[in-house]
This record gives sequence, structure tokens and C-alpha cells, in this order.
Amino acid sequence: MKVMELENLTKRYGKARGIEDVSFSVEEGEIFGFIGPNGAGKSTTIRTLLSLIYPTSGSAKIFGKDCVKFAPEIKQEIGYLPSEVFYYDSMKVIDLLKYSASFYKKDCTARITELADAMNLDLGRKIGDLSLGNKKKVGIVQALLHSPKLLVLDEPTSGLDPLMQQKFFSLLREENKRGVTILFSSHVLGEVQKLCSRVAIIKEGKIIKVETMSVLKENNYKKFRIETGSPVAEDDFKISGIRDFAVKDNVITFLFKGNLNEVTVLMASLDIRNLLVEEPDLEEIFLHYYEK
Repeated sequence: MKVMELENLTKRYGKARGIEDVSFSVEEGEIFGFIGPNGAGKSTTIRTLLSLIYPTSGSAKIFGKDCVKFAPEIKQEIGYLPSEVFYYDSMKVIDLLKYSASFYKKDCTARITELADAMNLDLGRKIGDLSLGNKKKVGIVQALLHSPKLLVLDEPTSGLDPLMQQKFFSLLREENKRGVTILFSSHVLGEVQKLCSRVAIIKEGKIIKVETMSVLKENNYKKFRIETGSPVAEDDFKISGIRDFAVKDNVITFLFKGNLNEVTVLMASLDIRNLLVEEPDLEEIFLHYYEK
């Protein structure tokens, strides 16, 4: 079952670019990554999807229902964490969370306490006295307190220290095991690589790739590092599919995409002392798509 479906979703701000023809879907129970640098259109896509702003054209559905027509109903089952959170500074954390819980038709008291304990959040403090990281914790608890079926997270780890990030990731994995579907938007590629099974890459307001994480790695460049016993010239590696070729102190490094047999034929004539072949990390894959 598709929990989210975006079809040619477009948002324009006059002549300014927003997003254009954004199309992808998220399956039930999936942790789906949405990646791109700042300004690529991630937040605009999410805000349009959640009917916080209205599309210029195209459509989006959540739980099979149109996001504009059924927005109030849909939002009862969504937890949303924006990239930046702003609250009333004079309110205590517990009062803010109780106020948020009042919008849902369920008792969230026990859940608030459970989540606050997990995130080391002091419920008795005033919002204005909290650090950026602790305000983000409030946002995390607020997004989860009503046990939503879908979590939409926009740059969720900004402000969290590394230890708290790990606790947050553990919390997300637990929620996912319970059946919660997660849209995880980030420009921090390592986070997406740890959590997500599929990703959509957005560039200048347009989707340029939707793929599983495993296929992204398999179908991309392999990283070669070859240590030789004698000097090697770049001209010895004149085959298509090689890029970023470099030689230093009899150590050859390059990226290769294509038939690996062609590389092994070249290597057969070398005095090889050491050889390392690796899959590229997500950052290298991501930059490859952005260089196109």
C-alpha cells in the first residue's frame, strides 16, 4: 500500500523557482529518504504535501486521500517536524505538549512522559530557557506524542548533539518496527544511508533519481586503489568509464563504472603490490548525480 503519492507536484512563487513535476511514492512501513542540498526544494515539497502551502499544479495523496481536500482528517495521523521549530517562550514544555495533544482524540499523557524520558527532556522548563537542541527535542516529542501512522521529518537532527542523534535514530527504528512510515528529509547523507531503504534525490526543484539504496551503490562507480612496484602512467589506463584518475608515489586511485573485465585486463600487466576495490559512499553517489 502506498502511504504517500506525489504526481507532478508543482509549486511556483511567481517567477521564482519552487518545485516542478515532483513525483514519487512511499510504501507503508518504509523509511524513505529525501535528499538534496539546502535550497533544492525539500521543504517546499513537504509543505505542499502537508497543505501548509497549496500546489500550483499536480497532486498529492496521503493514505489514498487528496492532501488538500482531506487535510484536517489526514493530519490526525501525521507527525511533522519542521527544520526549524518556534514556540511561545513563556510556556513550559509540558504545557505546550499538552496543548498539542489536545488536538487529537486520545489521551497522550503516558506517551509524552515516555518520549520525554527517551530524549532526556525536562518537561518543567520554560521554552525560552531551552537550548536549540532541547527545543528540537520538544519538536520530536510533539511530532510523536499522538502515535502517528506517518512521520514527516524535515532536517530533524539539526541542533542535536551526536549522542542524542543516535538516541533519536534508535527511536525512529523502534517506531518503524511498530509500522510507522517515515519520510526523512536531509542534506546529511550519512544519516540517510544509516536509516533509509530508498531515496529520492532532488536538484533545483526537480526529482533526478528515485532508487533503492542498494541499487544506487551497485550501479555506480567502484573506487580503485592500486599500489604498484613500478611507476604507472595515466596513458596506461585509457579506457572509458574511468574518472578522477590520480597517481602518487606508485599508488593509483580512480573511480570506474563499466565492465570490470576491462580493468582487470589492464591490471594483469602491472606489478601489483596491493589492491583495494570499494563501493562509493552515498556522498560520492550524490555528488555524481549533481555533477550531471
